[in-house]
Amino acid sequence: MQVNLLQCQSSRKPAENLAFINSQLEQLPRQPGEPQLVVLPECALLFGGHEGEQLAFAGKGDETPLQQQLAALAAKHQVYLAAGTIPVASGDGRVYSRTYLFDDKGQVLGDYDKLHLFDVDISDNTRNYRESDTFCPGNRVCVVDTPFGRIGLSVCYDLRFPDLYRALRQAGAQIILVPAAFTRVTGAAHWEVLLRARAIETQCYVLAAAQWGRHNQGGRETWGQSMIVDPWGRIMAQLPENTGWVQARLDMDELQKIRSNMPVSQHNRFSLPALLPPAKH
Repeated sequence: MQVNLLQCQSSRKPAENLAFINSQLEQLPRQPGEPQLVVLPECALLFGGHEGEQLAFAGKGDETPLQQQLAALAAKHQVYLAAGTIPVASGDGRVYSRTYLFDDKGQVLGDYDKLHLFDVDISDNTRNYRESDTFCPGNRVCVVDTPFGRIGLSVCYDLRFPDLYRALRQAGAQIILVPAAFTRVTGAAHWEVLLRARAIETQCYVLAAAQWGRHNQGGRETWGQSMIVDPWGRIMAQLPENTGWVQARLDMDELQKIRSNMPVSQHNRFSLPALLPPAKH
């Protein structure tokens, strides 16, 4: 079974981004009859403008136009699709940044709302990122059973919070997805080391699909380097720049061997992490 990350350079135009994703799926290098998992980056359908633009595309509940279009892509191309993130109304004037996992018939297997919001000052063209002005934090972790293994869901800035990844491992995750849009500044400093650390700590495969390049006439710039990391922290495949596919086949026997030889989950003497309610906005 093959896993595939699509590195994107998404714009503010959902129709344009959908067309790009569809064209790439039509060209997906694959063996006939082999199950495929495809992971899209954060904000794959809408990126590069002011975060407030997300509000205009946020539907209520799980039957939103963007969700339905992504489900249709999964069914059309017969792939399991981890569909980056799309905005879903939260009920308080903001939106959840929600990632969906679809099966190859377009049915929802699970979903997850980004827990940690990027309220950070960065020395780039944007300078001040305040996701909490637009986004509402989630309130749960999610691990989903699939033919590829048990998949844990996370998003971008979550990567800096190892307690989430430990919670996903304790919930049975074997593969952890990280759809992301890391800034060029933070990506250059921390992206690779954080991904490899999370893989080593959890003894999971980590699949990180990223945005890359300049967006919105250079108003936003993302790092790229979509990457597949094995449970020993080895980089199996990556794409430092440009758009396109990153692919690998995962070996669950190797995962079990690593966990058996070094049973860190059993050796850990600290209590399990507990999810706290979000700070008041």
